[in-house]
Amino acid sequence: MDPIKLIECPRDAWQGLPGIIPTETKVAYLKELLAAGFRHLDAVSFVSPKHVQQMADSEQVMSQLLASLSPNIVPPEIIGIVVNEKGLRRALATPGVTTIGYPYSISAYFRRANANMTRAESRSLVELLKRETKAANKNLVIYISMAFGNPYDEPWGPEIVQDTLDWLKDIRVNTVSLADTVGTASPDLVRELFSQVKDRVAGIELGVHLHSRPDHAEEKILAAYQAGCRRFDSALTGLGGCPFAGDDLVGNIPTESVLFALAKAGATPPVDPSRLTHLLQLSNQIRSTYSHEPPPN
Repeated sequence: MDPIKLIECPRDAWQGLPGIIPTETKVAYLKELLAAGFRHLDAVSFVSPKHVQQMADSEQVMSQLLASLSPNIVPPEIIGIVVNEKGLRRALATPGVTTIGYPYSISAYFRRANANMTRAESRSLVELLKRETKAANKNLVIYISMAFGNPYDEPWGPEIVQDTLDWLKDIRVNTVSLADTVGTASPDLVRELFSQVKDRVAGIELGVHLHSRPDHAEEKILAAYQAGCRRFDSALTGLGGCPFAGDDLVGNIPTESVLFALAKAGATPPVDPSRLTHLLQLSNQIRSTYSHEPPPN
């Protein structure tokens, strides 16, 4: 049985909070994640501070985190999200970032809203990311945004996802995550789509980055696992998610739900659930403290 890979996503959890989280608070939380056994962190992003002010300190977060780590530990995987070439340059210049992540949208509407790019421009950027990460000895993960459909009345179907995966395989992208960006996929759709496309991408590590209402989160994880998925993105307490979802209850799949679902399926989770109590308290504290903008002076 293939081992489970769990990617904890504090970056995705934090970026929508209106109150700015201090750099030191972010670093302390990332250190707690590492101490609890998390080895793969979607921790930072290199996007315009004008659009995502919460992530403006990514270089400082990484500098402080690296300085705090024991030189004897195996360095964790740190994913840095980019949406353009400028972000790529920042990410490659930041020590400690081991993996570059890029959300490639198969929805034209979402692609324009998120990155103001055409399909051809977005594909050219992915090809650049592949060349540059290879040259820099970094990893690359591509998220297929809107992989499970979208609410925009655009054409969608498994064949569009398959075509995208075929192209990514052709340009030798090794890691891909199917994203239910707006949290609309049913467990049956998660199971069916993953089952349909997984055999098309032999040699690619294929995962899921799902958003969900809390009451369906566990079912979606079980559906993906039963279809053969072994790579899961999630965030403790389910914080975060896509603002385009239009539903305040749709957030990231809670990591605690992932661990519970995997244990129910008989899998060995990569993190001991008993070590989460303190982290859940910290995550809820960050949520409550920074869920509102500070009052003006």
